[in-house]
Amino acid sequence: MLTKMFTKKDKNESENLNSRLKEKIARMDLTQMRLYVKNHLKDFSVSTEGINEILKKQIFYIKNDDMDEKKKKAFDLIIIILTSKHINTKTIELTQKFLENYKEMINDFDKRNKQIYASRLKDSIKNAISTINQYADLQEKMNLLGE
Repeated sequence: MLTKMFTKKDKNESENLNSRLKEKIARMDLTQMRLYVKNHLKDFSVSTEGINEILKKQIFYIKNDDMDEKKKKAFDLIIIILTSKHINTKTIELTQKFLENYKEMINDFDKRNKQIYASRLKDSIKNAISTINQYADLQEKMNLLGE
């Protein structure tokens, strides 16, 4: 976040990187997405735009007839995303849309597998909102000091 404030990239370079990142994310599976969010991919460093693209993909990625392991990995990925430092309000909005779409599936998964993903996801989103509020407070202080 701070690097964005202190560095300026050429627009064409930034647009080219974003389009390459979108193409890469479109072909990723859950394991690769997890590696990206944890910043373990060599070609691309984690960014807010990349995380939001992953969330957009996740909103329609899981099906009711998918195996429980795939669902578990998807839910874990959402939790990992919400603990990332590279989130913004758009991330929260996309996560809320994910939770709305899959509310019944999450509850069913928890009942059948004796898991607690519903509460873990809610706690993660509360913590993410708190993190974004802290970023906003920091940004406001920096703006006051910069004037």
